[in-house]
Amino acid sequence: MKEAPSYVPGHQLLAGKSVLITAAAGAGIGFAAARKCAEEGCRALMISDIHPRRLEEAVAKLKADTGLQNVWGQLCNVTNEEEVQALVAAAEDKLGGVDVLINNAGLGGEKRVTEMTDDEWSRVLDITLTGTFRMTRAMLPHMETRGRGAIVNNASVLGWRAQKGQAHYAAAKAGVMALTRCSAVEAAEHGVRINAVSPSIALHEFLKKASSEELLAQLASREAFGRAAEVWEVANVMVFLASDYASYMTGEVLSVSSQHA
Repeated sequence: MKEAPSYVPGHQLLAGKSVLITAAAGAGIGFAAARKCAEEGCRALMISDIHPRRLEEAVAKLKADTGLQNVWGQLCNVTNEEEVQALVAAAEDKLGGVDVLINNAGLGGEKRVTEMTDDEWSRVLDITLTGTFRMTRAMLPHMETRGRGAIVNNASVLGWRAQKGQAHYAAAKAGVMALTRCSAVEAAEHGVRINAVSPSIALHEFLKKASSEELLAQLASREAFGRAAEVWEVANVMVFLASDYASYMTGEVLSVSSQHA
């Protein structure tokens, strides 16, 4: 099977909920998740990104495509604690409290360990792992006070598996998995759930620009379906984890993958 299935319409899994998503402007998993949340009936939505023009365009497109008008954008670099706190404060205010946080911000790259600089290592870890930590730390007190909420983190199968040139990214995503499990145990007593998705390869424009055609073809060939995932297929699992259908799940990392090797 090399063709993706038909797009799955919404089923109101997030009816009445408010959602905040980081790094959600553009054509990647974050925007797909934002669109899915709107289609699944969320009452209000805020997305963040570091690119002003892309963020403005993403907000306008979400409103036009889904019909949801309670959509806001907020600039935020997750490596900056002041911006993280400002994002959470704005979301709490505009959305009337955040029911769902999707931590999507992350940075990849390809570099052998022996050629990798401290700055290259640290940048990937700071955005991908520490950024997820900062957002979780900022949001949890609000959710815990209300006694409810769901956080969904974006990890990767590379947190489990090895690939050349990906030591920094794999280490960061493995850290996201560990952060998910440990913070989930702490948050459970306050009624807050924290889970993660672990995609293998989801094809989008940024990934096409950042990776060679040869590498993408090689990665897709390892999938049982013989293709990369569509970004909305990953977003579907994020929505499930954010919804009440996953009410007994916390500290879990769900693989969104058809890898057989």
